[in-house]
This record gives sequence, C-alpha cells and structure tokens, in this order.
Amino acid sequence: MIAIPEKSFIYSIPWKSDNMHLGDHPGAQRGLGFEYRGNVSLIDHPDARRMDLSRSLRDPFEQIQVRLFNQESPTPVYILCDMSSSMQFKGQVRKLDQAVSIAASIGSAVAHAGDVFSLIGYHEEVLEDTLLPLGNRVNELLARLCLISEYRDMGRNGNGILQVPQYLGQKKSLVFWLSDFHMPFKHIELALTAMSAHQVVPVVIWDDHEVRKLPRLGFSNMIDPESGVSRMMFFTSSLRRRIEGIYADRRQVLQQLFLKFDSPALYISDDYHPDLMTHYFEQYLTL
Repeated sequence: MIAIPEKSFIYSIPWKSDNMHLGDHPGAQRGLGFEYRGNVSLIDHPDARRMDLSRSLRDPFEQIQVRLFNQESPTPVYILCDMSSSMQFKGQVRKLDQAVSIAASIGSAVAHAGDVFSLIGYHEEVLEDTLLPLGNRVNELLARLCLISEYRDMGRNGNGILQVPQYLGQKKSLVFWLSDFHMPFKHIELALTAMSAHQVVPVVIWDDHEVRKLPRLGFSNMIDPESGVSRMMFFTSSLRRRIEGIYADRRQVLQQLFLKFDSPALYISDDYHPDLMTHYFEQYLTL
C-alpha cells in the first residue's frame, strides 16, 4: 500500500476560481473571503456581519452599506499519469514508481489546501480502471495509484494523451502532467493545445541512468524510450556523447514547446521532494 506523504508542498493558482464551493484559493464568487470587492446596500446584500458603519454614515441616500468580499474557492486539480512503456525504465527507481510517488504527493497537497483532485492514467488509450472522479479522498487516490504501480506492460505508446482532454472539466483547472515525454513532439503540442484552457504543469521524469550513467565502454542493454524494446548495444565514448547530445537537444525543444503554452516544466531526474514543487510554484506560478 502506498503511504500518505508526511510533508505536503504549497501551491497557488494565478487566476480566480469561479467554483461555488468554499476553498483556499482566491475566487470570483461573492462570499466570506478576505479579498475586498466593494460596497453595496444592505437591501441588495442582506448580510449584517459585513456592515460598513463608516460608509453608511456618509451615504447620501442614507442606506446601510455592507462590504463585499470574494469567496475563497476550491480549484479542480487533475493528475495525468503516463503509463507507456518508457515509464517502465528503471535506474535506481522505476520511472512509473516515481510518478506514483509524485501523484500521491500532489493528492496530499491538494486535499490539504481544500481543493479537489482527479486521476487519469493512460498509455495507448485512457485506462478506465485508473480513473478517479473529482474529490478529496486521499485513500481512494492511493488505491488507484497502487493499481498503477502494479502495471508492467511493455510495447505501449503514449498516444492516449490525445484522449485525456475530453476527461477534463470545462472550468479552468490545474493539470499536473506526469511523464518522461518520450513521445512525438507533435502529440505533445496537440495535447497542450487541447488543454490550453487549463494551467498545465509538465513534470518531466527522467533518470540519470538513461543518459549520464551510461557505460563508457562495453556491451549493455538499451531500451528504446518510445517502443520499450530492449536491445544489446556496444557502447563507446562516441556513442555515449551522441546519446547525451540527443537528450540535450530534446530537452531544449521540450522547453521551447512548454513555454509556447506558458507551461514551464519541472524536471525530476533524481529523488523527488515536495519542496521542489513548492519552489516551482514560487518561481513560475505566483499570484
């Protein structure tokens, strides 16, 4: 069983939620929050708790004035988990297991903030048994993540990401996309275009063993990141440099693509810690 993370990260959203329910983020609905919106008469908004005596005494029409505040509202948060073959790669930790740990951390943070989360797993298609509707029950999320962690299929591509946008709600949401992004750039662009109404946070899960810790000389198994097919290769310094160059070029293209959609990426190539996510939001998505 996957454990609930001991520490949560802190996140914010750069827009006002129009959700009708109470939450911890700035909203656009009238309510009992702390963001001042203006004054209206007590007749128009009969809430004596927000009475403004100073404005009432100065009102030329002698009407009692009350203060209006924007209600703090919950934000829908979606966790997209790539289960394609390349996520089966294991250095110190299997990339899919890393994604599961990050998803658990996200769920804990979202529940702590009073928001609601949903889980969507995919490879060649969206997997129905991984779907978790919007809610805030962390135990239900952990149960779904246990199913994902048991997944071992190879030979699966990540084309199911093109189906994912139809599972997202109409209201602007925060979308964490957990993947190694070893898929055609065109598919990534199509998915980001389809999800452009939302704030997407690409969490790029790579492993040092894929690039920096390749053998310097000799035979070793190499797994194709898209097909998941393993083959024996003889490594030389020249081949190692070429692979490192391919990864460096791919990272640069990915960065440009994500920034095109105002979705800067968080790269995870070592141990994940919730502070990494907190620093990401402080750097890129502050209000």
